[in-house]
Amino acid sequence: MLSATSRSSASSLHLKSTRHFHRKPSPYTITLYIIALFALSIFIFIYYSKDILDIDDQHKPFSSQSHQLSDEQVQGALSSYGLHQCVEPTAKYKAALGSDHYITVRSNGGLNQMRTGISDMVAIAHIMNATLVIPQLDKRSFWQDKSKFSDVFDEPHFIRSLQGDIRIIRELPGELVSLPHARKHFTSWSGMGYFEEMKQIWKDHQALHVPKSDARLANNDLPLDIQRLRCRSLYHALRFTPPIENLGKKLVERLRLRAERYIALHLRYEKDMLSFTGCTYGLTDAESEELRVMRENTNHWKMKKINSTEQRIGGFCPLTPKEVGIFLQGLGYTSSTLIYIAAGEIYGGSTHLKELTSRFPNVVFKETIATEEELKELTNHASQTAALDYIISVESDVFIPSHSGNMARTVEGHRRFLGHRTTITPDRKGLVDIFDKMDSGLLNESSSLSRLIIKLHKNRRGAPRKRGGPPPGLKGRARLRFEEPFYQNPYPECICDSKVTTNSSHSA
Repeated sequence: MLSATSRSSASSLHLKSTRHFHRKPSPYTITLYIIALFALSIFIFIYYSKDILDIDDQHKPFSSQSHQLSDEQVQGALSSYGLHQCVEPTAKYKAALGSDHYITVRSNGGLNQMRTGISDMVAIAHIMNATLVIPQLDKRSFWQDKSKFSDVFDEPHFIRSLQGDIRIIRELPGELVSLPHARKHFTSWSGMGYFEEMKQIWKDHQALHVPKSDARLANNDLPLDIQRLRCRSLYHALRFTPPIENLGKKLVERLRLRAERYIALHLRYEKDMLSFTGCTYGLTDAESEELRVMRENTNHWKMKKINSTEQRIGGFCPLTPKEVGIFLQGLGYTSSTLIYIAAGEIYGGSTHLKELTSRFPNVVFKETIATEEELKELTNHASQTAALDYIISVESDVFIPSHSGNMARTVEGHRRFLGHRTTITPDRKGLVDIFDKMDSGLLNESSSLSRLIIKLHKNRRGAPRKRGGPPPGLKGRARLRFEEPFYQNPYPECICDSKVTTNSSHSA
């Protein structure tokens, strides 16, 4: 029990405290309280929003530069990062006259695999001091396209644009056609030393045939002039034919009439890709079996038995239409967003596609924005229709590939070259973990899901960075396969720091 003295003391303190509590605060004190509360609220807002604020204009997902930039605007977009295009040869550069040595090439793969392969062959012809004969396009691939080089590319422009680099002719001289030719499968990702050795072929032959053009040249450790020649070839010389270029620009304009901005979605949910990768998640048993049979019957596909679950967990499968829809919503895009599907026939047609269109109904294909008459000349010519997709993808406000194939990598590199236009590359491995948590009920579609997706892609939006090397721990030639491809990111050789000056002999 408290003593009388203690009770008296406590009572006295209580009275003093009560009198102090009921004292009316001064205006100065009230002002301080308000400022403190305001500062605290700002701190709390920033703290809980930092993951969103770190993303470029997350509340405005369309944050890329304007479309169809002029050369001055492109340089302006790059200069905003302190960068500029740099494809001009150095003062030491010399053209390859070709003399009486000739290289013939049969390109392989789809459109973009052939484009990058042809650009490599331009560089290789220069290294080997050879005349390049206009390459043959692949007519035996999955698409069975019979197009010739001149059906897809502006052949006169190609020859003219590179006349200061190498000699290019349309056909092998008649007197050499009947003579024995050397035939060589160049080793993938080879460097200067390898192709310097290949010059020995000229001692016994005037003509060399190369049956495959893809990934023959190394990504890194090549002379600066060779790397810049690759860029001049791909971005300047390998222009599509005027009819394809004009129709592509016309379709971009029609998209602009539908909406101020649009996403180009490379939805690689196509039969050949699903069969090749062995990805069957979300498919019926009948569909899975159809893809397995196709893989078994395609002789040049080496992998026959593939564990679909392992592929998906490893991030090696293209996102499904449903997964793309969740991904786009998580990034903050609204259902009214205009999405152009840059792809061929979606496997399963509307059955699978509706899993995307139920979330984003404003989805269009080239077939819905072009007339039958406009597309008639391109029918059954996959390379020519793929060229339209390429043009529309490069000019889009945002480009998103559902899988990292040849088109995805080449479009990304071109968009980097044109001012680092927004390219959002899905982290498929990370997304699969998120989707699986949703399937198991551990995560639902909410603001927390959006924060996870945004944070996961904070550094995957096409901002400037130098090309990446192989993953750590890899040695020997194995590391070359896993380097970031040159054409996916031509920085630093063809995109330069504006603070660094380079000597050049002429403007490309």
